Amino acid sequence: MGLFTRLFKKSEPHQEITKISSEKHDDDESEMKWKAVPAYIEASTEDYQLVSLIATAIAAGDQPKSQFVVKKVMQRNPEAKLVSIIAASLAAGINAQSQFVVQKIHKK
Repeated sequence: MGLFTRLFKKSEPHQEITKISSEKHDDDESEMKWKAVPAYIEASTEDYQLVSLIATAIAAGDQPKSQFVVKKVMQRNPEAKLVSIIAASLAAGINAQSQFVVQKIHKK
């Protein structure tokens, strides 16, 4: 009977507990926000023609009458690449046989 009384017993309304923080942060700290570093950035306009030509040649294969349009050309962000290499190298120092993948990078 104890099981049924616990299951069907009306619960009392819970009181909300509000926590007020009395700590004040400096304006400098509160204004600094984390921004995501993109893994890929827009490629330069000089690279568009070469990349488009290579990509469409590979995609066309043996069908010369097909047409392709390259809408966007992206390249690896050198900043994100450098940070990924450094972070993975530091983490691999502990265990050389492991592999690491950096999924997100943020900066202030």
